[in-house]
Amino acid sequence: MKTFTKDELSKFDGREGRPAYVAYDGRIYDVTGSDVFTDGDHLGHDLGLDLTPDMDDAPHGDDVMEGFQVVGEYMEEAG
Repeated sequence: MKTFTKDELSKFDGREGRPAYVAYDGRIYDVTGSDVFTDGDHLGHDLGLDLTPDMDDAPHGDDVMEGFQVVGEYMEEAG
């Protein structure tokens, strides 16, 4: 499974036809095509980022991520 750094993940921001990925709890999820992740945004949150810190404020639990394909692992810094 591919490991993504913060810089690599940022390239998957869902803008201009690029795939949309987000990190959560150490995994990378492909949210491309989801109705709630559109044009690089999810309710004011940019895509191509780690959304783990934002989950506590979300109106849903982390079980919503189960509906998305895991495409990699997240490592904030290379090394």
